[in-house]
Amino acid sequence: MILGTGGISHRHAEHFTSIPGCRIVAACDVNADRSRTFADMHAIPRSFDNLGKALEWGEFDAVVNSTPDGVHKATTLDILAAGKAVFCEKPLAVNADDAFDMVEAVEKAGVINMVNLTYRNAHAIQMARRLIDAGEIGAVRHVEASYLQSWLTGRHWGDWRVDERWLWRLSSAHGSMGVLGDIGIHIVDFVTYGTGLDIAALQARLKTFDKAEGGAIGGYTLDANDSCAMTVEFTNGALGVIHMSRFATGKANDLDLTIHGELGALKIWSNTTESSLQVCLGADIETQTWRPYDCPPTPRNADRFVIALLSGTNGEPDFRRAAEVQKILDLCFVSDAERRMLPVELPPAD
Repeated sequence: MILGTGGISHRHAEHFTSIPGCRIVAACDVNADRSRTFADMHAIPRSFDNLGKALEWGEFDAVVNSTPDGVHKATTLDILAAGKAVFCEKPLAVNADDAFDMVEAVEKAGVINMVNLTYRNAHAIQMARRLIDAGEIGAVRHVEASYLQSWLTGRHWGDWRVDERWLWRLSSAHGSMGVLGDIGIHIVDFVTYGTGLDIAALQARLKTFDKAEGGAIGGYTLDANDSCAMTVEFTNGALGVIHMSRFATGKANDLDLTIHGELGALKIWSNTTESSLQVCLGADIETQTWRPYDCPPTPRNADRFVIALLSGTNGEPDFRRAAEVQKILDLCFVSDAERRMLPVELPPAD
């Protein structure tokens, strides 16, 4: 079943129905008309306007939770209480405390769980991680990363001034954590997964720019952060910078990650549908020569979730991983307010 039939849910419907043996049997949304329209559009046999009714019917194995960020926790806890597996949109919750409450609930329920950290789908980040794990670039010493968008300066995705799909992302009262929560969760996961390193300490600066007279449009107060710059130290002592912005004019939706090691370096680029990897290895480090590197296809998160359902073995990224990333984002707000570098409480070693 797909819960929440807004913008991202259409992509979920397309991805899951493309997987052999996977069927979407119901849609659910508090807006009954939208739920019915979505179900008709994707040839889904049932629609509901109430999660409780859908769970009472219960003729499904798992739920794709694509509701707004602010209701992920409440809806997911209800789903888990019914013993259903969950594929949740990011961020898992609006703060780390809520996210870890969800981790506790899902681990107690013992059901399959994943979070849609989309850029794990990138072929290049998967290959980069394999090269690092194999020791191809030696010890990581410096990292540069950014996730840059420009929908506040261009209209390639529509006009944010009149479209609620974008307006809510600018308003904390509507559940937005700003650029930090919207795309920061992706780039932090991209960096830490790609390098295989946790962040040990960070300093962050957040900025909200004036975008409308009086700082509001209709019922939306435009107070969520638009840009973030982070300085980080990793657990092995390497340093790095991580930037994210919606004001990156000339950039549509670009993730860039450069990982510099003692024996070589990697450059990863990704957007929603494509990715590429360049390497500087061996003798090339003497001439600073970068070469493209072939990357085999990797399963999408939707595929990994279905594989997990069929095998009974949980896949990645799971709820616990998303909660650990959320902890980093929460600390960014504290660092910005206190104007200082802060240590990160790291998860216990396996």
